[in-house]
Amino acid sequence: MKIVVALDSFKGSLTAAEACDVVTVALREAMPQAEIVTKPMADGGEGTAAALMAAAGGTWIERRVTGPLPQMEVDAGFVWLPDDRTAVVEMAAASGLQLLMPEQQNPLDTTTYGTGQLIAAAAEHGAERLLLAVGGSATVDGGVGAATALGWRFLARDGREIHLGGGRLREIVEIIPPDRALAAPIDVLCDVDNPLCGPHGAACVYGPQKGATPDGVARLDAGLGHLAELVHSQLGLKIADVPGAGAAGGLAAGALAFMGARLVSGVEVVMAQIGLPEAVVDADWVITGEGCFDHQSLRGKVVSGVTRIAWTGGARVAVLAGQVRLPAEVYRTYGIEAALGCIDDSSRLSYALAHSKELLGQATRRLAEEHLARQ
Repeated sequence: MKIVVALDSFKGSLTAAEACDVVTVALREAMPQAEIVTKPMADGGEGTAAALMAAAGGTWIERRVTGPLPQMEVDAGFVWLPDDRTAVVEMAAASGLQLLMPEQQNPLDTTTYGTGQLIAAAAEHGAERLLLAVGGSATVDGGVGAATALGWRFLARDGREIHLGGGRLREIVEIIPPDRALAAPIDVLCDVDNPLCGPHGAACVYGPQKGATPDGVARLDAGLGHLAELVHSQLGLKIADVPGAGAAGGLAAGALAFMGARLVSGVEVVMAQIGLPEAVVDADWVITGEGCFDHQSLRGKVVSGVTRIAWTGGARVAVLAGQVRLPAEVYRTYGIEAALGCIDDSSRLSYALAHSKELLGQATRRLAEEHLARQ
């Protein structure tokens, strides 16, 4: 029997590589004759760079850059994949919410400038292709900070350059391109379809999660709308209603406008980059999963992408998750044969996080006994 293990991270407890290792060890104990192939997964959010580095044998190139607040510096970097000269920049490394204390979280003040510095560093390193993973951001600045780091200038009415931060977008009256554009093409790895502005846009949906007050959300949304109008009138590009443009506080829209990027499905790019379609061709089972298996898992996330690839290859699919919040009659209609959780609704989350490896190993052994061994 051949089993492919392709899990996403379990947020707050296990990286994708760690989760896959736990499952692999438990399977080898339970089914020593099985051939097991491990492919850590991600969907373009946090953990994407690490998953690609683990699967494709890349290296980490460290850089010290500006953090989410203009006065901060952080040790960040990018993943270098030498075989195809691709760099993977994960914005959370420089501009992520996890870099801030709760009292520091305010997208009126936070910036993507450090992410732009990482993009510039990757280009200088010789990247012929850039993958920009945009999950986990602390920002709602429309990508203006990142563009500033790449040489773009955003001027106020009096000719001065605006200060960094999402709260300054409405001050912009003129956008001046750099003398030289980025040579390397950029793919923005998205796992959301939110537009830039409006009730489903970057500020209204995600601003409160990043520390924005109701007044702050209104100010940010107006600023993003103003930015979109300027981009249309001065650069000839329409970015406001592009599906996915609202990802990472509008960094995706900024990448379209200021970096010549394209928005792509994060999970599709990761699967292709790590060779998952080739791995499942002759597999009997594919095991995927994440921290919480719910309706969102079936909409453009790792589980949905891996399931589609598995079925294309003729393999059966099982899900291992921290919690399973879908009934069997629902997930089976999507081609998933079994789903096992590490904990139930009555379990304490703190206990689950502290014992994640043990609990995931136990769930894997149950899966092997109840489903895989009975094939």
